[in-house]
Amino acid sequence: MRWESWSQFWAMGGYAVYVWGSVGVTALLLAVEVWQARWAHRVVLNQLKAEQAVAQLLAKESPVEELM
Repeated sequence: MRWESWSQFWAMGGYAVYVWGSVGVTALLLAVEVWQARWAHRVVLNQLKAEQAVAQLLAKESPVEELM
């Protein structure tokens, strides 16, 4: 498509609501996807840190030599 002016570009031949609405929804969903991935990554890291802390605590409380 060829537009003669910026206003025609933004109007998108009368379909601006559909075009820009779709662009907006897509941008929103991409932002939500990035946020969700970062949140899930943070949750997994926190779980790993907690598991590591428990493992270290258990290792201090019951040395391997005492178990044998």
